[in-house]
Order: sequence, then C-alpha cells, then structure tokens
Amino acid sequence: MQLSQVIGQATAPAFLLGAVAGFVSILVGRMNAVVDRIRYLNEIDDDDGSRSHLKSDIPRLRRRLRLLSNATRLALACGLCTSMLLCVSFLSAFLGLQHVYGLAALFFGAVALMGVSLFKFGQEVAIGISEADHYR
Repeated sequence: MQLSQVIGQATAPAFLLGAVAGFVSILVGRMNAVVDRIRYLNEIDDDDGSRSHLKSDIPRLRRRLRLLSNATRLALACGLCTSMLLCVSFLSAFLGLQHVYGLAALFFGAVALMGVSLFKFGQEVAIGISEADHYR
C-alpha cells in the first residue's frame, strides 16, 4: 500500500524534473549563443577600425556566460536532488522505512537550488537587455 502512495506523491518531483530539463536546455542554448558571439568578436582584427570597437563587448559577454554557467550548474544540482528524492522515496517505500523528513529536506533543497538558478538567469537577462550588443 505504501508503494502506491509514493507513486501518487511522485508527481510533483517528476514535474519539477521535467521543468529542470527544459530550463537547462534554455540555459545551454543561451550559453552557446554567447560563446558564438565571443568567438565572432575575437576573430575581429585589432586593425579593423570599423569593427574593432565591438570587442569592448567581450567583458560583458563573459559576465553573462559566467552567470549562465552558474545557473546551469545550480539547475543541474536541482535535477540531481530531485532524482535522489525520487529514488529515496521509492527505496524507503520498498523497504518500509519512514522517509517524510528526509524527502522534505531534499525537496526543499531542490526548490531552493532552482530558485537561485532562476535568480542567476534573471541577472543574465537583465545584463542582456540593459546593455544591448553593439552591431554598428
């Protein structure tokens, strides 16, 4: 009977895990775009007077990349925490162990990690919007 209850209670963590996967995909896509932009700017010759000023954008792009990288790591940690939550939940039910407090702590940790990841992503978005790329 306890195993069937765990299956019913696994819905929220399973949805969180799906959301994490989608979020990581978005973060990786943005990281790739920033890396491509940095590579493009690094290929500009310093003697190219019409485009060399674009290189001044590289520190801002590196800052964005660092924020995206941190957000990705935190989201992946959230995914790992959520996966552990699901595994511990089923293992505890299978073995007939009490698991409420441990699972609550894992779920709290996963949600906190996701929250910090979203905050870092918000910082990156703010930088991307407030300081637009130079395309002259």
